[in-house]
Formats: sequence, structure tokens, C-alpha cells
Amino acid sequence: MGMNITKKILSTHLAAPSDMVPGEEILLKVDQTLTHDINAVMTYLAFEQVGLDRIRTECSVSYLDHNLLYLDNKTPDDHIYLQSVAKRYGVHVSRPGNGICHAVQVARFGAPGKLLMGGDSHTPHGGSIGMLCIGVGGMDVATAMTGVPMRLTMPRVVKVNLTGSLKPGCNPKEVILKMLQLVTIKGGLGNVYEYVGPGAAALEVPARATIANMGAEMGATTSIFPADAQVKKFMTAQGRGDQYVEMLPDEDAEYDECIDINLSELEPLISCPHQPDNVIPLKDAEKKRVQQVFIGSCTNASYADIAKAALVFKGHHVNDDVSCTCAIASKQTYRELMRDGYIDMLLAAGVRILEIACGPCCAIGQTPATDGVAVRTSNRNFKGRAGNPTAKIYLVSPESAAATAIMGTFATAEDIMGENVKILGEIKEPDQYIVDDSMIIPPLSEEEAKKVEIVRGPNIKFLPVPEAPTQYLCAPISLKGRDNISTDDITPASAEFSSMRSNIPLMSQYCYHRYDPEFAARAKVMGKSIIIGGENYGQGSSREHAAINPMYLGVKAVIAKSIARIHKGNLVNHGVIPMLFEDPADYDRLDQNDELEFTDLLDQIPTRSILIKDKTKDFTFRARLDLTDNEIAVVLSGGQLSFLKKQLAAEREK
Repeated sequence: MGMNITKKILSTHLAAPSDMVPGEEILLKVDQTLTHDINAVMTYLAFEQVGLDRIRTECSVSYLDHNLLYLDNKTPDDHIYLQSVAKRYGVHVSRPGNGICHAVQVARFGAPGKLLMGGDSHTPHGGSIGMLCIGVGGMDVATAMTGVPMRLTMPRVVKVNLTGSLKPGCNPKEVILKMLQLVTIKGGLGNVYEYVGPGAAALEVPARATIANMGAEMGATTSIFPADAQVKKFMTAQGRGDQYVEMLPDEDAEYDECIDINLSELEPLISCPHQPDNVIPLKDAEKKRVQQVFIGSCTNASYADIAKAALVFKGHHVNDDVSCTCAIASKQTYRELMRDGYIDMLLAAGVRILEIACGPCCAIGQTPATDGVAVRTSNRNFKGRAGNPTAKIYLVSPESAAATAIMGTFATAEDIMGENVKILGEIKEPDQYIVDDSMIIPPLSEEEAKKVEIVRGPNIKFLPVPEAPTQYLCAPISLKGRDNISTDDITPASAEFSSMRSNIPLMSQYCYHRYDPEFAARAKVMGKSIIIGGENYGQGSSREHAAINPMYLGVKAVIAKSIARIHKGNLVNHGVIPMLFEDPADYDRLDQNDELEFTDLLDQIPTRSILIKDKTKDFTFRARLDLTDNEIAVVLSGGQLSFLKKQLAAEREK
């Protein structure tokens, strides 16, 4: 049988021979990395400790794009640190205002056939150009920058065959919302989704990016499209046609599963609170009054997205009861929309234009009102995601968001435009993009870089390094959580909390702040403790602070029914042992404050089956470790940084 695109790229990046059997570990050489400001400080603090003079990737980029709302000194101090450390080690810097990391990476750095690991869960955005882009935690990015091969569990590859074409008023957002409806928020675990077929071939690159981006919401390893004529056109329009390489699946390519979607049958959809897979036809949604509409984010802020929203607004005005804002993905796109008159259409309609940044998507500004209803084109609607746990967030396309802002309740573009909705189908991406890389700082030469002084503001504290596990552990349960606990629940977003992420002693005080306000104090008093979770523990953002903060507070293990891929990796990297109930029914037998005893733990870890005694209730149960041999070695070393230092020391001795 022939090879699919995913296997073609993986096979050319293998650092050790492998049959690439799904579920088995493979080791990969990484070409590119990306980081963003509110997660990156820990990444570069880790890289500083490994003792290398320069990164060993082809290209690494540090984006200052998430938190541009300078509430106090913390975030500007972080940005100065990130610029100086990037200059010291050979990393590109995309300055504030240049654009959101995923959009800029695809436009200015990405290339078909490359392998990228990024410190953000929506890194799969880059699959839109036939590039394999995987979201990971910051410690994994630091490891990739050392040139050490990266661990990856070989995924299953699912073929998504797209036929037909989207009707005017429908957006690629409908495709990924349909996928979420079919697959669910955890059904994609261990999978890569490869979009092919005539429907995929007709989609322009930014349209593909919306679909690839939100594959993260299915728990997928990543998503990818072919590098075909659409990608060649896009890269040529970016002035980088010489970097185009065709990447297509073989005609007889083998897949582990197949999903068929006829784009012609799709209608406007809406994701209802509080999970992205809670999807229904928009026409069936209860007509609630809406207080806030946000158009933008990495998911839906391309030229075509914003232009279509502007055309829906043309001749109309934002409802008196609605606050409507728009954040465009990049400076490049912003200038093109200004040139073609679409920004003026938005302003004339009463839309407020925000900074070129992630902003409201991760609760940095535009927090909804108490019990408010917010409609957004972003990618997540977890409870509290927008900064207010009482708010209800709905996810829609830009066309539907614009219509909703006009009507004051859920509406589609057709509701506003009638038969004129067909003009939306005429909007295409520019034939030639405005290329201006003046806000990207390129790396210095090695000699010049060595002279750079790294600047650390007072809020930038040390990177906590965990202790290695011990043979005997006895600790109480500090928290028993429900299903689908997100990294937002563990480490809250917002401008205030995001600015704390370079200071773990401070940030850890707010661990589980919205979910269980007493957790941090309770865990600190306990000294050592265990967290119990339900299904899909740690879903959502890649932020490794959701592992570092509990570790800093003494959490030694998480025992859950299932754990999201990136968060499981972060727990391993930061010395918290991720365990799964062998019998999920044991979850119901445990309560907060129960004391759990682990004997012969170091001997049991390599067996991947751990016997645990609940001393409070006097019964035993088993947990399993769904970890590879390398991950077991990292756990026994006390985390990835200790393990990485050993690897690099061994390399130097050769």
C-alpha cells in the first residue's frame, strides 16, 4: 500500500529506524519550533540551563502576540527578556503587533514537508500548507531546540474525504464544528486527521487553517492538508514560491479510518456552552439576547474571513445592546483589508478594532458581563475561558458572528443579506500579499550573539526543578475533579494571570483558582498530595503551567480516567506521574483528603502497573502508566530537564 502525507513526513524525520506502528513511540528530528509570550519564559529558562550556545533547529521563532495588554511591569519585562534571550541563542523574534504566531508562521516561515513543534495547542494550524505541526509543552520545545530527537507516540492517520463545496454564508468553521460533532472533544486522541478530496482541493490555505487549527479541540495529535496547487499559489503570493514542495498522498495511500463530509450539505453551525463539541445547527439554537460579539483569533481572522464579515455588516450597524470587536490575525492582513476598504466597512458599522493579537480568545480583554452571552469566532468555549465563569460562550463563523452582532441574537449571513449572500462566495485571498518583515528580528551571528546580555525583570523567577520519585510515597488527595477539567481550570487565563506566568511562586497561589479557590492553600499545607481526575483531564491549552504549578505545590501524581495528550506530556516533563485507573469505577470510591499509599514505587513504575492503598478506607486499587520506555526514564529521572541534561552530557562524552 502507498503512503499518506503524514507517514511521508514522519518517515523523513525519523531519528531511529521504526515501522511506524500506531501506539508505538517514534523519535523525530524537528525542523522548526515556535513559542508565544505567555508560555515561553519557562521554555527559555529551561534552554538556558542546558549549556548550549545556540539552538540546533533550522528555524525557531519567539512570538510576542498573546498578552499585549500591559497591566503593570510584568508583561513588558517578559517581552524584554524574551527578545534578549532570543538574540542570545539564535531565535527569530516576531514583535508585538506583527501578528498571531500561527498565522505569521504559515505566511513567513512554514514550508511543506517540514516538522514543527510549537508551545501552543493550536500549532496544527500549520497543517494548512502540508506541514506536520504538533502542539507540545514548553519543555518539549526547549528539548527540540537542543537538537535532541523528540518523542512522539505514532498516531493513527484518519482520512477525511471532503466533497462538494461550501455554500455562501457557510465557512470552513462549519467543517471543523461538524468534525467536533462527529468525533467529540476526546475522540481524536492519538489521531492525525488528513483532509483530502475535491472539497479540500478547492479550499484556500487560510480556509484550511481554520480546520487544522481546531483539530486541537478533538484532542488530535495534529491535522494536515496536501501541499498542492492551493499551497503553491499561497506561497508564491507570499514571495516564497521557491520553498514550495508538493506533498500529496499516494493514490493507494493506506489510512486507519475514513470520514466522509459533503461540504454542500453543511449549514451554519454553532457550538454551545461549555464544550466545543456541543454543536447544533444555528437555526435550532434558542434565540438568546447577545451582549458581546468577538470576530478574530488565530482560528478565523484571515483576509477572507474579515472581508466576508465586513460585507455582512455593509449597510447595517451593530445592535445597540451588543459590544462588537474585531482582532485581525496579522499586520499583513490588516494592511490588505485597509487597502481594500473592509476596515472602513467595519468601522462604519460600529465595530471596534482591537490590537493585532490573541487578546479576547485567552481572556486578555473583552471579558463578558455577568451571566453574559458572548458569541465568538475563536476556538474554545470552556467555562471561564473568556475570563468570567458566569458567562456563556458560543462559537460561530465570522459571517454568522457579524449577522448576530446586527440582530442582537443568533443569526446567519443569509438572515441579513437574503439572496445577496451569494456575493460572499466571490471573496478570495489576495493574489499577492503585502510582504513586510520589518517587525521580525532575525538572529544575530554566533559571535555577536555571545555578547548579548539577557535582561531579567524582577518578576522573572527560577524554573522549579522537581525531585525524582521515591520508593515510598504516602500522600492525601488534595483535589477530586470532574470530567473535562481544562488547563484553564488549573491555570486561569486573563491579562492579570497571564502576566504572572514567569513567576511560579506567585502563579501557583492561583492554581485551580476558579475551579477550587482553596486548592493552593490546601495543597501547600499537605506538603505532598495526589490529584484525582475524571475523563479527559487537562484538555485544552498546551500551557505547561498547569503541570508546573501543581508540582510546585507538592503534587506527586495525577490519577485520572483519561488524560489529554499534551497535558500528559507536561506532567511527565515536570515530574508529576500521570496514572490511569485500571478500573474506572475506582474513581467513585475515592474522596478528597483520602490518604493514598504507594510502596515499592520505583520498582513498580517500570512495570506500568501501580498498586495503591487507600489507607483512609482500607482498600487497594491499581493504576496503569500509559507511558513509553523513554517517558518512564524521564519519570524516574525526575522530569525532562534532568533527563535532557544527562542526554547532552552523554553526547559531549562521545
